[in-house]
Amino acid sequence: MGLLTDPGAGQGKFIKALLQYYSKICIILYFSGIIWFCALAYPPMNASTYFSENALLPGLVKSQFHEDKLASSFHNELLDEMKKYDNSIPYPWLLAKFKQIGLDTYTHNFTLYSPLNKKEKYSGKNVYGILRAARASSTEALVLSVPYRPPVSVHPTTAPSIAIMLAFAKYANKEKYWAKDIIFLITEHEQLGIQAWLEAYHGVTCGNENTLDHGDLKGRAGAIQAAINLELHSARIGQMDIKIEGLNGQLPNLDLFNLASKMCAKEGLYHTFKNKGQEYHRDPVKEWKYYFKNLIAMVATQATGIPNGNHGLFHRFGIQALTLEGFEQSKARGSSKVGFVSIGRIIEGTFRSLNNLLERFHQSFFFLFTPLFRQIHLHCISSFCVMLCRLYMPAVCLIAGALFIKSCAKWFKFEGSTNEEKRENTHEQQEITELKVDKIIFIFLLTHFCGVLIMNLPQYITLICDQYNYNASTCIFYTLSAISAVFLLLPYLVPFRTCERSMNMLNILCMLELGTVLICLAMNNFSLGIFCAAVSVPVALLVNPTSCRYYSVLQRILWLLTHPLVVLTTVVLVNTYLMFPDVKQKEIISRGLDATQQAIVYSIVDSMIYGNWMFSVVTSIFIPNWLCFWCIAFSDIKKPKNLLTEAKKTN
Repeated sequence: MGLLTDPGAGQGKFIKALLQYYSKICIILYFSGIIWFCALAYPPMNASTYFSENALLPGLVKSQFHEDKLASSFHNELLDEMKKYDNSIPYPWLLAKFKQIGLDTYTHNFTLYSPLNKKEKYSGKNVYGILRAARASSTEALVLSVPYRPPVSVHPTTAPSIAIMLAFAKYANKEKYWAKDIIFLITEHEQLGIQAWLEAYHGVTCGNENTLDHGDLKGRAGAIQAAINLELHSARIGQMDIKIEGLNGQLPNLDLFNLASKMCAKEGLYHTFKNKGQEYHRDPVKEWKYYFKNLIAMVATQATGIPNGNHGLFHRFGIQALTLEGFEQSKARGSSKVGFVSIGRIIEGTFRSLNNLLERFHQSFFFLFTPLFRQIHLHCISSFCVMLCRLYMPAVCLIAGALFIKSCAKWFKFEGSTNEEKRENTHEQQEITELKVDKIIFIFLLTHFCGVLIMNLPQYITLICDQYNYNASTCIFYTLSAISAVFLLLPYLVPFRTCERSMNMLNILCMLELGTVLICLAMNNFSLGIFCAAVSVPVALLVNPTSCRYYSVLQRILWLLTHPLVVLTTVVLVNTYLMFPDVKQKEIISRGLDATQQAIVYSIVDSMIYGNWMFSVVTSIFIPNWLCFWCIAFSDIKKPKNLLTEAKKTN
């Protein structure tokens, strides 16, 4: 029973070593995690492109697509038709072409009620045709999608994509080997059209109620297994970029990525990832630098949780999808351009391989990093936990482990000295140093209540703006900034700032919460988890209850720099500088602040429409945890005078 009642009774060699060296251990763990992450880009740490699902049989079938003249005809007709529809989709022409090909043709209407102004609404229309499988009964389906972009769009045209889609649809309709339905989908308003169509297809609402009215579908096919989103910007393509990042950091199955790479290579088309192709360096350091840059580029995209293409909205429904974006100009020297024949054969080979699957994608990896066409990967289902522990998670766990080590050391250090303080201190002094458990819980819950308040605040701000006709985006930004500033005064409401034991207990809870959140976050979005860990952990280790005023001021300044709003502003400013290096500093700051405001508003809108949980995670978890550490940084420790010690000094 002594071990259960007296924490100091069981302090053996291990605990003594922990108390003596925990600071050095924390430093070693942090830098070990950073080094582990950086080493992921080293070629021996990852595997080359290969297929786990042999049933795909990629590239074994002889390509037969030869409808290039038909695709060119469709392209010319579409360009003429687009002139009649400056800012809308030419659905009569598309419907007519789908029907002439012989597809089951439908339209899909949807309406968006602006999350920031319910009085504003936007309508859209999708067009889709279904090729019914000749060898099955509409139990499974594949999707070929193209976002329609009118002439006034700021994005590059996708008219060649629609032309090759129609040509492939006509070719595929003649063949009898299809065992899965093929849905040819043309969407309006970019990702909004895809989101509405997917919600209507599956009968669900992913965002807030009464925001996106997804409408109803008159025609359906089987359960969708895979989707290819096609974005060709020219009739002749010199480079094909493969995009895989999806909503909330989700990724497609590795075999689908490898399949697209295989088909592009078979047709001699230069294909890239993050607009960079395969390069070989004799110097291993240069090779690592090249791969590391690509790895960081993927981390930067995935960490935002924003899809980099229409494919990214399929993943939440268990549909493996990616985007093939074709550019006329290639960054590779000596690479040749391909026309509609090669593009059609890439699509044909991809869909015929997907047609071979007898079950859903499962054999390969869903959790992967791609420095280029070398995959750092993790297995799904049975081997997921094993591979997760072997490759990715050590980086985050080592960094987060520093928080657990320090929290354990604090627990043993201050709880082990409790009995000695009780023996030496008087009754009045024991009351000063007594642990205020109820007050600690109250502060802990209060900070999290503040986070939930911030998370739900935009909805109420929107209602007020609707009544008084204010600009909702501006009001949201400045209101959130003002409330964040007010919450900086929260430490002055802490009644136990002078109690060392209570502040240390709050510090232990904060470190345990932050470490747990980082590991859990990395399990869902590794890029976001490693970024948050790298930024917050070293400063969190420095925040301690202290009686030194200078150290207290220093840790307040350092911790203030890790506030989510400050981190976001810094990242946006750096990104603005990298994009516009020749612009003056004042203009960079102005553009950066405007971009920060837009980023906050867009994250709120994305959470309401698409279910992006970036804003919710930051406001409901990271900001409350940050406020708890902020309270600790304002500790004003006043150790009680020990009568026995004073008497010894007097004698």
